[in-house]
Amino acid sequence: RTWETVKRTTRKCNSSADGVGIFAILKRTLHYDCIVLVKQFRPPMGCYCLEFPAGLIDDNESPEAASLRELLEETGYKGEVVGVSPVTCLDPGLSNCTTHIVTVNINGDDQENIKPRQQLEFVEVILVPINEFQKKIDEMLKKEHIVVDAKVYGYAMGMTQAMAKPNELPVLKQ
Repeated sequence: RTWETVKRTTRKCNSSADGVGIFAILKRTLHYDCIVLVKQFRPPMGCYCLEFPAGLIDDNESPEAASLRELLEETGYKGEVVGVSPVTCLDPGLSNCTTHIVTVNINGDDQENIKPRQQLEFVEVILVPINEFQKKIDEMLKKEHIVVDAKVYGYAMGMTQAMAKPNELPVLKQ
């Protein structure tokens, strides 16, 4: 069997992973909490993709610092890191690429986050209410020719399942 593989060569020797994926939650008074996503053109896909903000970890940078830097660059938001996952792989059948998923809370009532100014013009920021996450993504997919990152859609499916029947015990068919 012949295996096609892609090897990332950008991992810094003192880093635990190549990059970070940022699960950013925008919290504002009198609004539903929103998940911050980005839409950007991805040449390998040949179309726009809906993704969590993400980026590579720089030399001598922690996953926490990388996530706050990338979040600011891509969305203009400033937040607080509230959790970091262990190292995870993105597509182990193809690539050696690894990432930390970093959870960041954004205080949308802070003056600096009311009208954030992103530093990357080619990235569109999309705010999706957490209570309708999968529904809103499905609506976007019907309206636009875009592809959703598997991490985003997997999270949306998990949210839908968790909210659908949170107190029901599973019963296995015998």
